[in-house]
This record gives sequence, structure tokens and C-alpha cells, in this order.
Amino acid sequence: MFAFRGAPLLRLAGFMDLTSLGLSPDFASAFVQVVLIDLTLAGDNAVVIGLAAAGVPREKRGAAIAVGILAATVLRIIFALLTTTLLSIVGLLLAGGILLLWVCWKMWRELARPQHMDRGADVLAGEKPSGAEPKAKSLSAAIVQIVIADISMSLDNVLAVAGAAHEHPSVLVFGLALSIMLMGFAATFIARLLERHRWIAYIGLAIIFFVAVEMIWRGGHEVWNASGAEITENGIEFGDAPPH
Repeated sequence: MFAFRGAPLLRLAGFMDLTSLGLSPDFASAFVQVVLIDLTLAGDNAVVIGLAAAGVPREKRGAAIAVGILAATVLRIIFALLTTTLLSIVGLLLAGGILLLWVCWKMWRELARPQHMDRGADVLAGEKPSGAEPKAKSLSAAIVQIVIADISMSLDNVLAVAGAAHEHPSVLVFGLALSIMLMGFAATFIARLLERHRWIAYIGLAIIFFVAVEMIWRGGHEVWNASGAEITENGIEFGDAPPH
């Protein structure tokens, strides 16, 4: 199975060896994965909010950012409450993994354009956005754009955390709670942190990629088993799906 667990991940991320606290390598690795996923996706979400608010008149920009962060926080709470139900749906694990691969591609492109992250972080900090003058937009247009992005990015965050911590319910609960707190209380700080220390974002991106591959692997097996398909000498035959 594709997994990115164990002591190598702890050394790569530069964290202390949590196994010294009596935690198993799998648990410690899942914990580190979840923290880095939350940091990376919270920062990415915050930057998107800042970019969407850049074209709003300066006196209304704070309202657009506040609505965006509030919406992202509430959506994470809703998706967190639905996580168990969502992941019990056959095929959603596979779909979630594919969605996370798209998120990886989008984040890779953003990291390749540092000015993109700088611009969003500037707006969040109440500064004039760097680069060309943003295209003017109304407060309502910015809010609609932000909420649509928040829906996708909040679901991405919850799926990534669930994919990384699937064997450890306590890590799952912690990860979901952390994502909500980071988005609600530290979005601007996280965006600035990732702007100054981009290596954190690259490590987070690598972890999200491996989680996505593992989700596709496990989700593909789940769909295959649910279909009742078997490979025989005559080809692929479909029988009765096993009971759930």
C-alpha cells in the first residue's frame, strides 16, 4: 500500500521523534502529516481569500476577508461533522484522492509563482497588494467568489486529514479541530508563515500528494470489491457484490 509514514517523515519534516513519548511510529507520523496538511491548506485557503478580496475597495476589503474566513471555518465544521458518513460512501475515497491530486497540481503552480502568494498575504495583512493593480470588483462579487473557493478548499482539507489519519481516530479528531482553529484564528499568520518559509508548503504539498495516491489506491480497491468483479481466465467477470 502506498503510505508515507514512519520515522523518515519525522526526520524529513525536522520534527522531534515523537516515538520517544511512547507513541507508535505510525501514530507519530500520522500526527505530523495532519499538522503539516492543516498548515499548508489553511495558508493556501487564506491566500485565495486575500487574492479574491484584492479588487474590493480598501474600506470594504476587511469585510470580504472576514466573511471568507468565517465561511471557511463554518464549512470545515460542517464537513468535519459529516466525515464519517462521507467516507462510508463507496467511491468517495477514490474521488477524494483524485480531487486531492488536482489540489496538488494547483498548489504546485502557485508555489512556482511566489508573487501569487505574496499578493494574497499582503491583502490579508491590510497592505497594498504587490504587483499590478487588481481588477476592481464589488463586495458581493468577491464574497461569492470566496465562498465558492471555500467550499472546495474546506472539503479538500477534511478529506486530506481523514486520508492521513484513517487508522487513528484520535489523530483525525485532532486534525479536524486544528484545521478549524487555524482557519478561524490564525489564517493571516499562517499565510505569512508560508510566504517566508516556503519549504513548509513544499513538504505539505508532498504529504498531500502521497495521501492522495494512497486514497486512490484504497478507494480503487473499495470500488473493485463493491462491484463484485473477479479476474478469471475468461476475463473480468462481475458477480454479486459482498455485503457491507
